[in-house]
Amino acid sequence: MKRTINSIAELPNVAKELLETFAQERFFAFFGKMGVGKTTLIKDICQQLGVEDNVCSPTFAIINSYSTAEDEPVYHFDFYRLKNLNEAYDIGYEEYFYSGNWVFTEWTEKIEELLPEHYVRVEIEEKNKVRILTANIIND
Repeated sequence: MKRTINSIAELPNVAKELLETFAQERFFAFFGKMGVGKTTLIKDICQQLGVEDNVCSPTFAIINSYSTAEDEPVYHFDFYRLKNLNEAYDIGYEEYFYSGNWVFTEWTEKIEELLPEHYVRVEIEEKNKVRILTANIIND
């Protein structure tokens, strides 16, 4: 999936398209520079899933947990502050990553070697004030 995003108003449709395109998937790893819109898109994805909690970046907590409208767990990680992989082990990342529940990761570059063999890789880059979103299934 490749999509050009011209404004923030398009994000709810992009979130819906991601969920429809990858309907069988539960693990989404987001890649992109600071300020490119990773958290904002994850908020819109969570809204599409019926999450009523306040979805925000878990920069300081590293992980936030929400529930969908069907009471399914949603785990939202922000690895920006991680100093090393041991910190990911300390929070028990495996329990979340391999739970089969919804998982959304930001600053995934910091823990890329810990990713499961199968996930959706979502890359967002900014070019000339336009966001380019590319999403693919990774199946190592």
